[in-house]
Amino acid sequence: MKKRILLPIDFSTNSLNAIRYAIDLYKAVDCDFYFLNVFHADGPSPNEGKRVSEVEEHIYEAAKRKSETQFKGLIDQLQLYRDNPKHTYHTIFKISSLLVAVNDIITQKNIDLLIMGTKSRPVSTAVIYSTNAMDMLEKATACPILVIPESMCFIPPREIVFPTDFKSKFTHNALEYLIEISKAHHAYITILHIQDSEELDQEQQNNKDVLEAILKDTVYRFHTRKNTKVQQGIRTFVANHDSDMIAFINRKHLFFGSTLTDPLIKHLGYHSHIPILVLKNSAK
Repeated sequence: MKKRILLPIDFSTNSLNAIRYAIDLYKAVDCDFYFLNVFHADGPSPNEGKRVSEVEEHIYEAAKRKSETQFKGLIDQLQLYRDNPKHTYHTIFKISSLLVAVNDIITQKNIDLLIMGTKSRPVSTAVIYSTNAMDMLEKATACPILVIPESMCFIPPREIVFPTDFKSKFTHNALEYLIEISKAHHAYITILHIQDSEELDQEQQNNKDVLEAILKDTVYRFHTRKNTKVQQGIRTFVANHDSDMIAFINRKHLFFGSTLTDPLIKHLGYHSHIPILVLKNSAK
C-alpha cells in the first residue's frame, strides 16, 4: 500500500523546501503526496453554509484560480526536479481554516504522515500560514508530524536523537516512522536519557527492555546526560553531535512539562535547525 503524506503549502520558498525534503526522504517509497493550499478570510465562507456576497464569491473564485495556476507550476517543477515513478501528486484547494482543513484531509484520505515547513519569523496576517506550525503539533494529533525548518535542504539523516525518560511504555506502532526513516537511510538512533535519578527503577528498566526489543532491527545506542534541564540537554547534545533529526512521542509526562509539545516542542521548534518528528502516542 502506498504511503499517504499530506503537505500544507502556501507556495513560498519555505513550503517548497519542505516538499523537496519530503520527496527526497521518501524517494525509495511508494507515496501519494497530497498538497493542500488553504484560503482563509474573515467572515463567512461558502463551505460554512452561510450566505456570502457576490464580492466575496469573486474573491474566493479568484483565490481558487490562483491556487490552480500555482499548483500547475509546482507539479511542473517537481517533475523536473525529481520525476519519481514511485510518487503520485495530488492537489487540494480548500476555503477553510488551516487546522480544520488539515484534520479533514487526514480523515478523508487516511493520511499516514503530515509534513510541514516552519517559518522563523511572522509573516503578514493576510496569509493563512502566519498560523504558527507549533499550534498544529498540539491540535492535529491524528497522525505523526514531521516539521521541516525554514530553508532546510535535504541531507540523508545519519543520526536521529530520540529523547526519553523511560517512564512510559513503548509500542511498535508509535515508533513505526522512526524505525522506517532509520532503516531507509541507514541512520542510527541515539536514545537520549536526561537522567533525574541515580539509576532506573524497575518500571523504567522494563520500558527500556521493551524499547530495545522494538528497535532490534535498527542500529541504536544509549546516551545519558546528567545535571541538566531536558530542553537544554537535548539542544546541547544535538549541537555537539551534529545530529540530523529529533524524534519523540507526543504524550503527557511531567518529565517534559505539562505535555511533551508544550513547552518542549515549542522550545526546540523555535530554535531548531534540523527536522523534528513528533510521533503519535499509541500507548496509554
